[in-house]
Amino acid sequence: MTQVAPTPTTQPDLPAYTPLHRPRLIAPGPVEVDPRVLLELAQPQMHHRAQAGIEKLMEARAKLTALLGDPYDAVITTSSGTGAFEGALVSTTPVGAKVVNAQAGKFSERWGEMAARLGYDTHRVARPWGALLDADEIAGACRDAHTLTITHSETSTGALHDLEAITRAAKAANPDLIVIADCITSYGVAELRPAAWGVDVIVSGSQKGTATPPGLGFVLFSPEVQARMIRDTPRGFYLDLTRELAGQKAGNTPQTPAINLMYALSVALDRLLSVPLEVLWAEQRRKTDALIAAGAALGAPAWAARTSPAVAVLTPPPGLTGRAIAGALAGMGQRALPGQAPHEDTVFRVSTMGYSDRYDALGIAGILEDAFASLGVPFTRGAAVGAAWAALA
Repeated sequence: MTQVAPTPTTQPDLPAYTPLHRPRLIAPGPVEVDPRVLLELAQPQMHHRAQAGIEKLMEARAKLTALLGDPYDAVITTSSGTGAFEGALVSTTPVGAKVVNAQAGKFSERWGEMAARLGYDTHRVARPWGALLDADEIAGACRDAHTLTITHSETSTGALHDLEAITRAAKAANPDLIVIADCITSYGVAELRPAAWGVDVIVSGSQKGTATPPGLGFVLFSPEVQARMIRDTPRGFYLDLTRELAGQKAGNTPQTPAINLMYALSVALDRLLSVPLEVLWAEQRRKTDALIAAGAALGAPAWAARTSPAVAVLTPPPGLTGRAIAGALAGMGQRALPGQAPHEDTVFRVSTMGYSDRYDALGIAGILEDAFASLGVPFTRGAAVGAAWAALA
C-alpha cells in the first residue's frame, strides 16, 4: 500500500509557536505577581475601619520594616512611588529650604524637578546618564543644605549608586542633613542598611521588589527624623505624612486606603521574608548578573559601571537600537523596555524583579537569543544561556 505523506498544517517558515508563548513582564516594573497575591484581590471587599482591616494595616507595616532590616516606621500611601516621595519631601523639608538633588538619570532628575516646582532652593549635582555619582562632590554641595534627595538604584541607567559612601560623606560635611533616598527599585532587591549608613528616609513602591500590583507607595522614616517632621505642612494635605504616620501607628489612616492592595502586599512580603535578607539580596544579584552575562555574550554589554541588581540595562550591538530590541521582544509576547527618553535607542532594559527565580533568568537568556536571531545578530546558539548559567553558578 502506498504511503501518503501528511499535509503540513503550517508552513515551516512561519513562527507558528509565537501565539503559544506565555506573555511575560520582563521590564523593571510593573513586575510579575505571585498568583497567591492576586487571589487576595479576589476576596470579598473588606472595610478598612473593621478590626480585620486595622490588623492587616499593622501587619503590612511590620513586614515592610522587617524587609528593610532596620527599626524604621513605615507609612503606606495609596499612590505610586512618586507620590510617596513627594509626601516624604514636603513632610520633612520646610518651605524655601535648600535641597540638593543628586542626579544621573531619569528618576533622580525627577526629584530635582519636583523640588524646584515645590519652591525649594534647589541645587543640582549632575552626572551624565550611566555615570556614577561622586560622594565628595555631593558632600561639598550639602554643607549648608537642609535635605539631600538621591536615587540608590537608577532604573533608567541600571546604575547602583554608592548610597552608603555618599550619605556618610554628606553627613560628615553636614550632620544635620536629612537624606531622602529613592529606593524604589532597590528596596527588597539590593543591600540596603539605612540605619548603619545614616539614611533618614527610604521611599519605594508596590510594583517593584515587593511584587505587588501598582498602587501603593512606601515611606520608611528613621526614629531620628521623626522628631524633625513638619506638622501641618503647607505643601500637602493628602500627602501630609506627619499626620499619616501618627494615624498609621495607631492603626488607622486619615484617608481611605487601598485596603485590598494591602492584603495582597502582606502575602507578597511573606515570600520575601522567608529567607534572610542577605540571601534575598544575593539571589537577586545573581539573577541580574545572569541577564548581564547573557547580554554580553550577544554583544550587548551593561551600560553602567556599577550595576544594579534590580535591572539589566544593556547597550545594543552595532546597527541595532533599544527600541528595535524591545520591539522584537514585544513581538514574542515579552514586555521589556527600551531606554527612557532621550535614550530610547541607546539601551534596552530587562529585569527579574518580582515573582521570578533563577530559572526565569535562564529563560530570558534564551528569549534574548531568539530576539537577536530574528534581528540578524550573528552568535553561537546557547552562548547567552551558557553565560547566564555560569553567572548563576
